[in-house]
Amino acid sequence: MENTTILESELKAKAKNIRKNIVDMIYMASSGHPGGALSIADILTTLYFVEMNVSQLEQDDPNRDRLVLSKGHASAALYAVLAERGFIREEELKTFRQINSHLQGHPDMRKVPGVDMTTGSLGQGLSAANGMALAAKMDKRDSRIYCILGDGELGEGQVWEAAMTASHYKLDNLCVIVDNNNLQIDGVITQVMNTLPIDKKFKEFGFEVITTDGHDFNKLISSFEKAREVKGKPTCIICKTTKGKGVSYMENEVKWHGKAPNEEEYTKAMSELR
Repeated sequence: MENTTILESELKAKAKNIRKNIVDMIYMASSGHPGGALSIADILTTLYFVEMNVSQLEQDDPNRDRLVLSKGHASAALYAVLAERGFIREEELKTFRQINSHLQGHPDMRKVPGVDMTTGSLGQGLSAANGMALAAKMDKRDSRIYCILGDGELGEGQVWEAAMTASHYKLDNLCVIVDNNNLQIDGVITQVMNTLPIDKKFKEFGFEVITTDGHDFNKLISSFEKAREVKGKPTCIICKTTKGKGVSYMENEVKWHGKAPNEEEYTKAMSELR
């Protein structure tokens, strides 16, 4: 229990720094998607510091785990966690979305160390993750593949074609993570395109489904441990999250899906995160 408490404290500190960098990057660029980036900060922190077998020193290891950020517009969160993990220098984050920067608005695997898949067009990430998981099985490798989807993204038909494929090939080395913050660019998901019930849909497509609190590190760790034990089928972890988590005026506010803070808003956000 003591080790868990220490670990949780360390994870919280890392997640807070990741959130500060997310807000800082988007403010300096005057462009970006803070809401959905902040909602997955705790998920990414858990993946890169507890769950995934990755190292900036062994990026060519074929047995390493891989992450596909299908909701690629939340790239600020991925870049921030990669800097926290040592894949890129933290000072590079200041170039986010700037001309000639390799930290583009959507992640590019050819330009950013630690990015496993170029994403941006919503709905396509799970198909790529399927290919990685199937290749790992065919090569008899131990690597696991993680794919983060947005709940609004589930309105894309290709997601369900890919879900059917993952089930058909019994990809038990695949873990789908749904960022279930209930908001997308145009409003509440049930009003824009109702994708509920998410759990029943994935179950019907042959997935083991786990629902958890996407901001509770102990529950996230436990959920990933359970997913590792599943055999013969893929797993979907539905993470209940808050859009804009960590910045009071951004939380559960759809307007912060793709809006950069002004100077006053930035100062307030950084004050809260400190």
